[in-house]
Amino acid sequence: MQQRSSVGELAEQLRRELDRYSPGGKLPSSRALVERFRVSPVTVSRALAQLAAEGLVVTRPGAGAFRARPHRPEGPAGDTSWQEVALSADGAADLVPRTVDASGVTVSLSVPPPGVLEFSGGYPHPSLQPERAMAAALARAGRRPGAWERPPLEGLPELREWFARGIGGAVTAAEVLIAAGGQAALATALRALAPPGAPVLVESPTYPGMLALARAAGLRPVPVPVDPDGVRPDLLADAFQATGARVFVCQPLFQNPTGAVLAPARRAEVLRIAREAGAFVVEDDFVRRLVHADAGPLPRPLAADDPDGVVVHVGSLTKATSPSFRVSALAARGPVLERLRAIQVVDSFFVPRPLQEAALELVGSPAWPRHLRALSAELKTRRDVMTGALARELPELVLPHVPTGGYHLWLRLPDGLDEAALTAAALRAGVALTPGRPYFSAEPPAGHLRLSFAAVAGTGEITEGMRRLRAAYEEVR
Repeated sequence: MQQRSSVGELAEQLRRELDRYSPGGKLPSSRALVERFRVSPVTVSRALAQLAAEGLVVTRPGAGAFRARPHRPEGPAGDTSWQEVALSADGAADLVPRTVDASGVTVSLSVPPPGVLEFSGGYPHPSLQPERAMAAALARAGRRPGAWERPPLEGLPELREWFARGIGGAVTAAEVLIAAGGQAALATALRALAPPGAPVLVESPTYPGMLALARAAGLRPVPVPVDPDGVRPDLLADAFQATGARVFVCQPLFQNPTGAVLAPARRAEVLRIAREAGAFVVEDDFVRRLVHADAGPLPRPLAADDPDGVVVHVGSLTKATSPSFRVSALAARGPVLERLRAIQVVDSFFVPRPLQEAALELVGSPAWPRHLRALSAELKTRRDVMTGALARELPELVLPHVPTGGYHLWLRLPDGLDEAALTAAALRAGVALTPGRPYFSAEPPAGHLRLSFAAVAGTGEITEGMRRLRAAYEEVR
């Protein structure tokens, strides 16, 4: 039989063969499995441990592995209908809603069915992730002295210093907190800066996950339109004046979903407008490390040019590494830093130290700059392939802006075309899309789609996906 080197592959093979054994029946010995599948004893041991964790087998030292007996719930099913009353009682008077709409987030987190091309993904494909470098970094981190001890509540000093250098300006390590991913950092910032019931200004369109966070915190998102040069300062000033808001959340670099970069002339204007309103700017700098090879020099984060503590900066390693590498930073100066720290400690205590140590190992290794260069080149290639395929297959869709960073394109649909119908037809044709409606906190001006070119395996799938999308378009137009 062909040699198997993957623990997962061996576990799957054993899982399929479990029906050969009666409950409580003994599986072949580890030695027999080693000989049959031509794998190491360690691989067999790990595969059996995986099945034991799933409750499928039971291992007994000195006796071997046995098929587990099926679990039978004791007693009749309970009646949970009482929860409908408990969860909704007096809900109309609550400032903070008891229900949370996560639909806009789950679209980019859900794995499509087999055979469906993933143009909806919010993270780079595993082939674009530095898996070997991350594995090596995690192994080295586990051997660091004190790696499994409790870390400082603010985060490891060396990692805070690394994030501070990346922000630039006068930002110091003392003004940085390590957080468990950008989403958690944004949640902390919103809770720290605005009370339930308050308005919060957001770009329109914007990241659905942030809108969900704001609403879950009882805040009222107020849209401020974005054009190819980023948020419009005149409308931002009007929104502050009309609402009395004290928070504006923005993505100045490669904005999600438009890909816009805040124009140089607007950067100081945005900070001035917020400062005059006595408001904070939450800067979500989520894809700075997903720059394309043709982007040229990047503008500094807004936080680097903010001596007055207007900006609360959020930066993350996740997009450039892996969905599971959830390490980010919150940077702020002034009294707000202590409030951010207090909320984060109460919510999560701290980010696990082994993950922080692994982050330090990764960004300090020679593999890190090599990975960023390769990622930059591949993202540009994929973007160009997708824009070219769109021009050939779907010239009816409008692409207002070709980004030089990030992992997706933002398209406007022809007037009258139903984005929900197109999304459903595309899924039937074998392509998962992200509809535009969840990106708007109010009524959208038209139908839109967001297409990710990073979540698929390669350029061949991009080309095939555009062909399938053309067929779906013909079905619904």
